[in-house]
Amino acid sequence: MKWNRFFESGTAVRVSALWAGLAVALGAFGAHALKPVWLERPQGLENWKTAVVYHLVHAVVMLFLAMQGGKSGRVAWFLMAVGSFAFSVSLYFLSTKGWTFLGPVTPAGGAFLLAGWICLAIKPWRRDS
Repeated sequence: MKWNRFFESGTAVRVSALWAGLAVALGAFGAHALKPVWLERPQGLENWKTAVVYHLVHAVVMLFLAMQGGKSGRVAWFLMAVGSFAFSVSLYFLSTKGWTFLGPVTPAGGAFLLAGWICLAIKPWRRDS
């Protein structure tokens, strides 16, 4: 799959929008359906909230970058996609299942998120002509 086509076909926009919608759904799921889990794991709720916030914020940024159509934000988009997936999904499982083996995945995801932001700081987004 050519990466240019991924963005130019609108697939990146759709993936970003679905990723954002999933964050909203998981936020609601955590607030309502997982109440029994939070009774057993009170710290899990805070971890879940952190995962949802990072998930949603970065999904919105990804959506913005995907909608711009320029090349300069694409690397940042991929870094944030990998980072938000690794960071948030690892926290979702750590908070509900207690899967401590995922512990190292969370900071690795955070590093990808930081790399995405640094990428935007070094080469700010611009609409390519």
